[in-house]
Amino acid sequence: MSADAAKARLDAPSHALWDRLSRKADLRGRAGLTRTARPRATAVDLAGNDYLGLSRHPDVLAAAAAALAEHGLGAGGSRLVRGTTGHHEAFETEFAAHTGAETAVLYSSGYLANLGALAALPGPVLLDAHAHASLHDAARLAGGRSATFAHNDLDDLERQLQTLRPGLVAVESVYSVLGDAAPLRDLHALTSAHGALLLVDEAHAIGTIGPQGAGGVAAAGLAGDPGIVITATLSKALGAAGGAIAGPAVLRRHLHDTGRTFIFDTAPPPAVIAGARTALAIARESDSARTELARRAALAAAALDMPAPAAGVLSPPAGDARAATAWAERCTEQGIAVGCFRPPSTPDHRSRLRLTVNTGVPAEDYARAVDVVAATRRIAAS
Repeated sequence: MSADAAKARLDAPSHALWDRLSRKADLRGRAGLTRTARPRATAVDLAGNDYLGLSRHPDVLAAAAAALAEHGLGAGGSRLVRGTTGHHEAFETEFAAHTGAETAVLYSSGYLANLGALAALPGPVLLDAHAHASLHDAARLAGGRSATFAHNDLDDLERQLQTLRPGLVAVESVYSVLGDAAPLRDLHALTSAHGALLLVDEAHAIGTIGPQGAGGVAAAGLAGDPGIVITATLSKALGAAGGAIAGPAVLRRHLHDTGRTFIFDTAPPPAVIAGARTALAIARESDSARTELARRAALAAAALDMPAPAAGVLSPPAGDARAATAWAERCTEQGIAVGCFRPPSTPDHRSRLRLTVNTGVPAEDYARAVDVVAATRRIAAS
């Protein structure tokens, strides 16, 4: 290409697609919906999901370091090629035992675990309207019929069970934005009566509720029920990364043979899984931390005039997106990290802050942070 031709290309108008995207970005900015990824700064953490503070536990770090020295940085391949190590298989066995399931399958993220589960299980699919985005995305990507029922509305679910006749109903045990719990016993009774499986995403419940932190299914007395499939992430109370599906042994075989997000994805790094194994063992013996988590959640709820949450998630409403952003920025200015959830991240289409309890934060710092959040709410609203 000649110098003149190259200059002409540089001077040419940008592609129309980029112009449209730029205009849409400007509109989002004016509505307070711009999202920015920034390196995290030192702050009191009321935004992350490290509920039990295990991501920095010395035993967790030591286990990860030993596996890093043995296996190197990455897994080296997919699970079915070269990516499986003893740590991967041991975690699957230990996680299944923890949740009361027959077996489990490990994934590189909770998102991929949900995609893999819904793609593998028979449809149609009914989803709680507040279920995590990965479950709704999975239902769309699976290509079959799907519908939603009103959040935690058993009457609406029963009506749709009678008309859609789904093979699967998908819910969260503790919902990721509002932090409320699903009525799992009632849901299980309905799905069983209509011959449907119940998929329960335990992302925010593993480690935080249930006997020895075994999650909402175990808390409801349903552990090991063949009509329930559990999905979870390792990135919250276990302080690691990865995801899992737990259920009957026949499901594991089916996922190994047909599951695209298992077959074609690189395995999670052995060091991360070694750390997650140790975190799981610690979480089982952390009843005192769970008691403290509940105490701190109740403290924040009282300060913000909200009901106490089911586990460690609180999402106080914040007006419109601009008001939510202003409130979050005032917290940041005072050294408090909070989540700022705006549509489409909020299932009820209301902008909110999201606060998460981290028992690894010193109690005095946590109490001060809650006071700051409550005080800045009044300032942001004025």
